[in-house]
Amino acid sequence: MELTSKIYVAGHRGMVGSAIVRALQRTGFTNIITQTRNELDLLNQQAVAGFFEREKPEYVFLAAAKVGGIMANNTYRADFLYENLLIETNIIHSACKSGVKKLLFLGSSCIYPKMAPQPLKEEYLLSGLLEETNEPYAIAKIAGIKLCEAYRDQYGCNFISAMPTNMYGPNDNYHPENSHVLPALIRKFHEAKEHGLSSVVVWGDGSPLREFLYADDLANALLFLMENYNEKPFVNVGFGEDISIGDLALLIKEIVGFQGTIVFDTSKPNGTPRKLMDSGRLFSLGWKPAVSLSEGIALAYRDFLSKNNM
Repeated sequence: MELTSKIYVAGHRGMVGSAIVRALQRTGFTNIITQTRNELDLLNQQAVAGFFEREKPEYVFLAAAKVGGIMANNTYRADFLYENLLIETNIIHSACKSGVKKLLFLGSSCIYPKMAPQPLKEEYLLSGLLEETNEPYAIAKIAGIKLCEAYRDQYGCNFISAMPTNMYGPNDNYHPENSHVLPALIRKFHEAKEHGLSSVVVWGDGSPLREFLYADDLANALLFLMENYNEKPFVNVGFGEDISIGDLALLIKEIVGFQGTIVFDTSKPNGTPRKLMDSGRLFSLGWKPAVSLSEGIALAYRDFLSKNNM
């Protein structure tokens, strides 16, 4: 990519999309196209086709998606499948038709089978049953990977896919019911501290192991892939280490400054026992994450406080 290349970031208001925009701006890119939901409805095939024909972006980061935590994924199963399929189908097809030089599609670690060996290698895709609670979202993301591969095979499009691990950071979703575990815990511990509560309830027994990558680290990895990777196989993007939900809760409790106790609600689902990505393919290309988990949580909490004056 040249610094003057026309780059479209789909989903620029989200956590990952906004991090991509920041990374592009830091690197010196000046021709970045963004569209709000009111300006461009990504569920509307005709609108998306018109946008690509009119703007003719050279490079596309496909970070737009309908996202949420366990409860949201399990409650709005049809919405998560339908909307994500439409978003990625509309953008990938229009990118091909309008002659986009390169597209990078963002997937999710939930594409892997629930009981896949750990750490998760790219070749484990479609080797077993998915986690039931987020199966519709996972199927949509798998379809996105296969769309990129199919358009490469049939039309020669340079479309690549990256599968990030659990993300957190600026512009995360801190909704009490529809957010992922790390931002949800930040909110829970903050509210408990503010209201003088004696305890915080954490879903499950605390044993599941999860990997977390700071959003700006992910964005730097995606720029690296956009400039250095042109192969068909998708690439995992992770931190390289995981932590139990119990230990994560303790870490967030300390950073937020909550003085009470943690209660584990074992009547609630744990989800997948472990999800650690094997990011060896990416690391071997020369990229490594830079932000530690404790440093990243402190930055995320600062962002939460700036957006939630409670």
